[in-house]
Amino acid sequence: MTHYSTKARLLIAGTALSVFASPAFALDGQDLLKKINAAMAVQGGKLTAESIDISGSTVTLKGTRVSPVATPEELTIGTVTMDGVEEDAGGYSIDKVTFPNINASSEGTTVTATDLTLSGVTVPADATTASLDSLLIYEKAHSGPVNVSVGGKTIFAIAETNATTDVADDDTSLDFAFDMTGIKADLSIVDDAQSKEAINALGLTSLDGKITMKGSWTQNDGTVDVEEYAIDFDKVGSLNLAFSLSGYTIDFIKSAQETAKAMEANANKEEAQQAANLAMLGLMQRLTFNSAQIRFEDDGITTKALDYAGKTQNTTGPQMAQMIKAMTPLVLAQYNVPELQNMLSQAVNSFLDKPESFTVDAEPKNPVPFPMLMGAAMGAPNTLPQVLGVKVSAND
Repeated sequence: MTHYSTKARLLIAGTALSVFASPAFALDGQDLLKKINAAMAVQGGKLTAESIDISGSTVTLKGTRVSPVATPEELTIGTVTMDGVEEDAGGYSIDKVTFPNINASSEGTTVTATDLTLSGVTVPADATTASLDSLLIYEKAHSGPVNVSVGGKTIFAIAETNATTDVADDDTSLDFAFDMTGIKADLSIVDDAQSKEAINALGLTSLDGKITMKGSWTQNDGTVDVEEYAIDFDKVGSLNLAFSLSGYTIDFIKSAQETAKAMEANANKEEAQQAANLAMLGLMQRLTFNSAQIRFEDDGITTKALDYAGKTQNTTGPQMAQMIKAMTPLVLAQYNVPELQNMLSQAVNSFLDKPESFTVDAEPKNPVPFPMLMGAAMGAPNTLPQVLGVKVSAND
């Protein structure tokens, strides 16, 4: 049997007490919320809670509300649960944030959404620095099924939504991706007779599709590269937008948020709008255009649209296509852009003869500052295609 002296027992007891009572092992819920709001102020919005409960590494915000930036209204969220919360160099890391399901009804319309979570959340210690580690970042945002119904009938639904971010090891850039799958819409409920006729003729009484996006952002020069932003619907087609611009830095984001806040705080809304327009004009001068592309890949909608348009003009789809071909160069001639006129006319002809894809590229030899673009647009709009390096093609 082991015997301890009185002094030894007191030392052991004191050590144990100091370990379990140490602030290092107790989460500060108010500090966590304060730092979340400091980061949200940069990106837009404010979070409030009626009470904060802490149990081990789980923090529960009850009676939670969020105020989006430049909006006086608060949105009620309810109980938000944060699991796996740890202090991290003055900030916090959170394994998972779970939001309550949504079930809201108004005037016969009901909206439901389930399985709403954020994973791998990083709350910065200092949100004032112009660097990636000053941002509130999540690794994954997820939503399960979303349903909108009217009178008990579903008119719009989403099966699942996921958004991810991946910060580079050197903290100088991040990749992002987004996908929304199982999008379904019921357009058969449209009452307007003319719209209903067009919907039926185009075969759009029901829509089934998805939205995907992926890209990257670089901290130092604020370059945003959106490689893909595609809206794809079965039996319609896919519309994809890609673009690259520079100057979208954290300082730019903060300035834009400050402008929005100043506009909201000004009671004279007309004066506030004018001031905001001037401020945004100044902000736009920080941006530089690198490239852009718009591409449409047909999945049957073009032929149906030509047939319907032809019917409204007492003619056929093929004849309507020929009319559009003939009108295109005549319409473009008034803009004095001969090179673009020729490219566009050829592309329209090819696409209407065999609808597959239609692409508009803008890729200047060198990046173009936005002030130069605005100057060309106001002073010599016919030079814009050349300034931007615009090219148009079909079925490539």
